[in-house]
Amino acid sequence: MKESVDVTIVGAGVVGLAVAETLAQKNRQVLVLEKNDSFGKETSSRNSEVIHGGIYYPKEFLKSRLCLEGNRILYAWCERCNVPYRRIGKLIVATDEDECAELERIKITAEDNGVENLELLGQSQLKSKEPEVAALAALFSPSTGIIDTHRLMRTLLISAEGKNVIVAYRAEVTAIHFDGSAWDISINSGQYRVRTKILINSAGLYADRIAALAGIDVDTAGYRLKQCKGTYSTASPAPKINHLIYPVPAKNNVGLGIHATLDLSGRVRFGPDSQYLSTSQRFDYSVDEARKPVFYESVRRYLPCISMNSLNPDMSGIRPKLQRPGEPVKDFIIQEEGSQGLAGLVNLIGIESPGLTACLSIAKYIREKSVIAT
Repeated sequence: MKESVDVTIVGAGVVGLAVAETLAQKNRQVLVLEKNDSFGKETSSRNSEVIHGGIYYPKEFLKSRLCLEGNRILYAWCERCNVPYRRIGKLIVATDEDECAELERIKITAEDNGVENLELLGQSQLKSKEPEVAALAALFSPSTGIIDTHRLMRTLLISAEGKNVIVAYRAEVTAIHFDGSAWDISINSGQYRVRTKILINSAGLYADRIAALAGIDVDTAGYRLKQCKGTYSTASPAPKINHLIYPVPAKNNVGLGIHATLDLSGRVRFGPDSQYLSTSQRFDYSVDEARKPVFYESVRRYLPCISMNSLNPDMSGIRPKLQRPGEPVKDFIIQEEGSQGLAGLVNLIGIESPGLTACLSIAKYIREKSVIAT
């Protein structure tokens, strides 16, 4: 069985669904292929569910531009489509003098990126907002919030399907061939085949594999992903916090540090930590209770009320990293591969945080590429 469509998107995570919804229009057939039995079952459903403000990344990064724009349009989508969210704000807290100086640098970088309304707080101001937090100073980001990610993905799916997008589950891409004018995709080892003009690789943790199937030398291109596991913990009793609480990130940190978040029900969760996985460990979502001391030492620096015994393992997620341990942070790769002789292929590689926040702006960015507009 072989079908022909205009656009095929590999991956029904939050970004893939946003791209499908954005590209769908009259007289354009869009197909989404998802190897799992439902949407968003990997990175999109195993994260902190934070709407980021666009604070940390260099101005020239797509991460900065798309996060800042995505923050605004994601809140608008939530209002329009009744997606639960709370704009509760975030505090980046400094616990020593060196970190206080780093807060100043973070503020300058963020404002250079276009982030507005950031406020440096002294110790007494911080205490008035968060009595249980122990720190010398904090940077307050009022535009940071939390979101019901599953509801967001469902609204994107409903809107996409309302525009005649087809989403096929249990549809694993197993081979890809380009004949110079269109792409032939084999699904489930040849059970189905699809011919498509445009192929968008939004496969998340598997994006480098899809790129390789499409003819990209992923090592030469710098597309090889490193799986980085992040574990979360809860606490009982939980501290009483009103905002998201983040430590000052360490230089070249692979994440933003073990932070304290609230979900929409008010539950407090700590994480994620960062553990690069070996090839044999790939896609291991088990939670190791032996990580408890790491969480305790990190969290007690700014929440001294926490005890080791109060911490309980919760869940884990895996991030598709482009950077190796110790390397500087790397940007999103969103690349149309016509220059490689692969016209119509658009690769999305290393779409980790702030990918959730930026999902709609990533989709808009792809739509504005000339290959999609034709």
